[in-house]
Amino acid sequence: MKQSDANEYTVVGKITTAYGVKGWVKIFSFTDPIENILKYKHWVLQKPGIPGRSSNGQQNSCSVIKGKHHGKGVVALLEGCQNRDDALALQGAEIAVRKQELPELDAGEFYWHQLEGLAVVLEEGVKLGRVDHLIETGSNDVLIVKPTPDSMDDKERLIPYLPDQVIKSVNLESGLLTVDWDPEF
Repeated sequence: MKQSDANEYTVVGKITTAYGVKGWVKIFSFTDPIENILKYKHWVLQKPGIPGRSSNGQQNSCSVIKGKHHGKGVVALLEGCQNRDDALALQGAEIAVRKQELPELDAGEFYWHQLEGLAVVLEEGVKLGRVDHLIETGSNDVLIVKPTPDSMDDKERLIPYLPDQVIKSVNLESGLLTVDWDPEF
């Protein structure tokens, strides 16, 4: 994706491998529930070496023809993917959709991409760093906070995303996430 386009898209899943011999692919979905990825009918696949793209334009737009929940995952048939070889060529590709296609959230809910890059401060105003990314642990999501030049120290922190307990406020306009957290932890 061109850098100017990158901010318009968010990654919602990844193609893991081929499924069968008729061009279907297995999907690891980041959506909740996992089959919600199939609600997005136009995907941008991002991967080095996608056929038909130069080495610096490693993306491919495609449409979802069919898809379904299968076992513990999701499978889909994509436009232009006609056999197992086509499906295997897409293995490892990230699936991105336009951010404007994401459903509206209730007040106090946020998409991960909205939290990434926010400055993290203690309630007293002490700076801990910036949200680099998030991980899912099963019990709750975790913010990976990397230090910045104006942080109180150079420690990377893993802070549980627990609204009202640890996460005290999120202000997207000011780019600030306030936490109640022991900085020594």
